[in-house]
Amino acid sequence: MRAAIYFTPPAGAALTRAAAEWLGRSAFDGEPTRPRDKRLDPLVEQPARYGFHATMKAPFRLAEDVDLVDLDARLAAFCASRDAFDIDRLVIARLGSFFAFVPETPPVALAELADAVVRTLEPLRAPISEEEISRRDPDKLSERQREQLAQWGYPYVFHDFRFHMTLTGSVEKPDRAKVEKRLAKHFGALDGAPLTIDRLAIFVEPEPGAPFRLHSMHPFDPRRDRTEVAGALVA
Repeated sequence: MRAAIYFTPPAGAALTRAAAEWLGRSAFDGEPTRPRDKRLDPLVEQPARYGFHATMKAPFRLAEDVDLVDLDARLAAFCASRDAFDIDRLVIARLGSFFAFVPETPPVALAELADAVVRTLEPLRAPISEEEISRRDPDKLSERQREQLAQWGYPYVFHDFRFHMTLTGSVEKPDRAKVEKRLAKHFGALDGAPLTIDRLAIFVEPEPGAPFRLHSMHPFDPRRDRTEVAGALVA
């Protein structure tokens, strides 16, 4: 079993519903969200397995004597100490050969959050195995990324972190314009809409290769912003 710390909007959010329909599967209940589509299904097979999300701490095995109850408690306490913030515009973009939602202008708070998640939950992660390192194709990584993979279990942390919510697998060059057009039509006004970062979730892969499912959702403390605003008004 592996666990991962992801951001995903609530199940009822318009973006979550649209993404689940696009991917053909909801990570909230694991159920299909649309009829089979012979053209779209191969394109979304990989992101559909993981569910619609942005990675904050990549999938990891739990350390010895640590279970999901411990992980839930640690993440709940972490989230209760955090303030919500907004991405002004979340846009569809191509990252290399795949498409994803990304912030048009990433707020500083986003990288700060990702860094804090990685560091705070690190004691609950089992050491990465040689097999897991090999699956990351270390020869294709930079020296810094190889060091991060060995130390933190994932190469794309800290300076290499980039918030993205994957929508496709690799798309061949001749097909990219058609896929981009289909994405724009499917998501409509959600492309370029704001997004509030106000929660984190634990997703679980029960066994290797199994679809990831939502295990629990932990909201940031909504009272923090209201208290700070009230203090500012009094001052």
